Amino acid sequence: MRIVVASKNPDKLREVEAVLARLGPPVEVVDDADWPDVAETADDLEGNALLKARAAAAATGLAAIADDTGLEVEALGGAPGVYSARYAGPRATYAENVAKLLAELEGVADRRARFRTVVAFVTPDGREATVEGVLEGRITTEPRGRGGFGYDPVFEVDGRTLAELSEEEKNRISHRARALRRLAELLDETVDAPEPRSEGRDRDPGERTAVNPS
Repeated sequence: MRIVVASKNPDKLREVEAVLARLGPPVEVVDDADWPDVAETADDLEGNALLKARAAAAATGLAAIADDTGLEVEALGGAPGVYSARYAGPRATYAENVAKLLAELEGVADRRARFRTVVAFVTPDGREATVEGVLEGRITTEPRGRGGFGYDPVFEVDGRTLAELSEEEKNRISHRARALRRLAELLDETVDAPEPRSEGRDRDPGERTAVNPS
């Protein structure tokens, strides 16, 4: 199966392709396909992922995957959530988003947070599936590490931020890796069956699947 990874973010695209290559689903990622930019106008992560995947599948005639990721901070009532990429403004840089987050949490003791990724899979004939990956952690008081991107320098898991992990370490445990792991299972099933199915082996508690084969 040939698929398009519908992302215009080079950091995210590199990470998605690295995880898929490690998982080894029976797919060929098409790097030179073109699709239009899609405004992320949905009010949840699933909606935004589906918007992008549907647009890419329609434009290319290939199966497409797309994701949307949100950082959900307990003390902020789940914010920035679906607005994570533009928390400090529509054209905010990674550093600006991190700076705003740390300012909002200044003096706050409860630093619990989670990363949540929803990946959508859409075929040109209209089959759709979404998978979810969650990574629990906490927000540090200052950035640490030089790897990763986005909020990785302030998201700590087991004493280290995601930016302090190697690429290989991050791609084993991350929210995106957990979602893509479940996607790889669905792609395995799709190769052998006419429709994606949600049945399969027991999986990580941070992984969840929803399927709409219509």
